[in-house]
Amino acid sequence: MPGFLTNLLESLRGRRTDMRFLCRRLLSERGEASQTALAQEIINAYGAMNSEQRLAFFKMLNREFSVDAAKIRGAAAAYERSRSAENLAALSAAVEAPRQELIRRINTAPGGTETLVALRGQVLEASRDNGADFGELDADLRHLFRSWFNRGFLRLERISWQSSALILEKLIRYESVHEINGWPDLRRRLEADRRCFAFFHPALANEPIIFLEVALCDGLAGDLEPLLDVKAPVLAPGKMDTAIFYSINNCLPGLRNVPMGNFLIKQVVAELAGEFPNVKTYSTLSPLPRFSRALRDTQNEQGFTPRRLSRLLSDYGRDLTAASGRRDIVDAFFHLVEQPLSHRKILGEPLQRLGLAYLTCARRDGKLYDQVATFHLSNGARLERVNAFGNLRPYGLEASVGLTVNYRYLPAEFEENHERFVRGGKIRVSSGLFQEHKKVIEAWQPSREESRARNSPRSFGIE
Repeated sequence: MPGFLTNLLESLRGRRTDMRFLCRRLLSERGEASQTALAQEIINAYGAMNSEQRLAFFKMLNREFSVDAAKIRGAAAAYERSRSAENLAALSAAVEAPRQELIRRINTAPGGTETLVALRGQVLEASRDNGADFGELDADLRHLFRSWFNRGFLRLERISWQSSALILEKLIRYESVHEINGWPDLRRRLEADRRCFAFFHPALANEPIIFLEVALCDGLAGDLEPLLDVKAPVLAPGKMDTAIFYSINNCLPGLRNVPMGNFLIKQVVAELAGEFPNVKTYSTLSPLPRFSRALRDTQNEQGFTPRRLSRLLSDYGRDLTAASGRRDIVDAFFHLVEQPLSHRKILGEPLQRLGLAYLTCARRDGKLYDQVATFHLSNGARLERVNAFGNLRPYGLEASVGLTVNYRYLPAEFEENHERFVRGGKIRVSSGLFQEHKKVIEAWQPSREESRARNSPRSFGIE
């Protein structure tokens, strides 16, 4: 080891767990080798911390490595006086927290990226569990990760049964949508009529960042069970005309809200189009993870109020009340939903209508209630079909009363659908849903009496 590095490490003796000192020293160092050595010391010290020590470390980073408000005001005033390149550079430097440069320097050490991704995951966990506000620290990490994990650095790979055991084990561990029940289940998901694609990053060896599972089918699938059935026969290549994306999983909590899924789906569409020219339909088979919760969230004025539920269910009132023995339509519906499989014939159409309302109209805090819908619609997909009792597994019945939904990806519509949704909140629905969607919109709108009471009429776009 060169003498200056030896001297540096000797100077740290006794202070190798003093994170405030190490972080400030790292920011002050100018030599590349000394920066890397200090970054490694910080990584080692962080790895040895318990949860209480990590919490104190996050508080210190969030509080002491933030921007200097006085410097920002001074730089802004200088730029107002003279809008020169030098003053603009000074203003840009002032508004960037020193914490960002600290994070960049920690990233130079071996294992730096892995440590920082894990650190952000633990920051999010600490914010949730302890109620601590680490918003500035999280914003800086997320800002840098959006650059470090952009599409140019990601490598798409197909995962097959011949992939390493390490990767296959991680698929089982990270699958959070439809649990993989052991090796036979995984092997069926990787057969000739199935595909699994993942993004990898050069700084995270053998670590899938996000992966997508695909079933190649004969026609659009609305029922999940045939896709997950371990004993289902393998479909012959000549019968494959539809690719169903039935599970997408973000593997690392520290990369939450760092957009990669949209790139993954669109590249997988391109990959499949090259491999299977007979496949013309690309669609998801997606869950409605908050549907049951939204139905019972009747105090949310942007959601399923009792009056809206009554209007949406009015066409089915006679059957619902007769089957339940209840006079009130909404009360009758909730009574039957307690045992949905015993009332499949009666509940099918009402559930599809409510599911369509949930996906296109229900909001909370001004945003669509369903995050999965927001993801696919902002990605340029259109709402294709809502399927009653498409997921009869316990978690599907609990979260969505068995509903599934198909979002269809048509490359020719990607950009237009994306722009209409993100700019105006307009949702493209298929021709098969168009008339039903109009009925949903009409039922969702407040009556004249309600409008006068609220004095805030709402509208929803139909495309």
